[in-house]
Amino acid sequence: MSYKLLDGKDLAARMKKAMSKEVEKLASQGIVPGLAVVIVGNDPASRIYVNNKRKDCEEVGIKSFEYSLPEETREEELLGLIDALNQDPSIDGILVQLPLPKHLDEAKVIRRISPEKDVDAFHPFNVGELMIGRPVFAPCTPAGVMELIKDANIDVAGKNCVVVGRSNIVGKPMAMLMLHDNATVTICHSRTKDLKAVCSNADILIAAIGKANYITADYVKEGAVVIDVGINRNAEGKVTGDVDFPEVCKKASAITPVPGGVGPMTRAMLLKNTIKACNMHNRK
Repeated sequence: MSYKLLDGKDLAARMKKAMSKEVEKLASQGIVPGLAVVIVGNDPASRIYVNNKRKDCEEVGIKSFEYSLPEETREEELLGLIDALNQDPSIDGILVQLPLPKHLDEAKVIRRISPEKDVDAFHPFNVGELMIGRPVFAPCTPAGVMELIKDANIDVAGKNCVVVGRSNIVGKPMAMLMLHDNATVTICHSRTKDLKAVCSNADILIAAIGKANYITADYVKEGAVVIDVGINRNAEGKVTGDVDFPEVCKKASAITPVPGGVGPMTRAMLLKNTIKACNMHNRK
């Protein structure tokens, strides 16, 4: 069957164009949204993400503040920096790039960020608001997936949605957003019995497990919508998703590519959350 490609790169570009206009309007009132990104250590993947986020900010007119700390930074220093950023009126959003070095307590660091500046939506307050169906900020990757689905005019109400992966960053919030849009949701994980059977009943299948090409065609129902959140490198070092795209696309009605699917949307949603935070902070 012919499938619809859910092109995150294209949608993110359209969203960024609209956001640029919104930022211009704010600038005309003397308001410039500000995003602070804190990176600890020299993880190469984290460095790429941070550089991309800086470019995205420049593209739409958001002021980007980068705080690059050495690997051996003590927890008190990092928490002190977050306290200062919480108090800084020029900063609307604070993002601490994960993973952090082992000696730093990630949960403690996330809790220290003011919920009003938590544009990643990892703070327990924002997680709770999402749970009860009134999120201030939605986590960027799951929110980006929902935008892709809506842009393709796919109605999730009443559909059988299977999320493979139960992380706090993607799996759990993804299930919540789907549930709020009236999908019937199943969350699968490493202990799920007969994963293949569960997946092959899904109208919408969302893979977020971090295993290259794990979801093959026999996991997928004919005509399913397939969202690939995974970013892995195969044996040749090529970026690939959790889904075996060349085979699965033959059965799917719509599918995201990797790269160019969910990734650009995650970054676009971070910008959207930062602008939302700025509007909240400047509400008269």
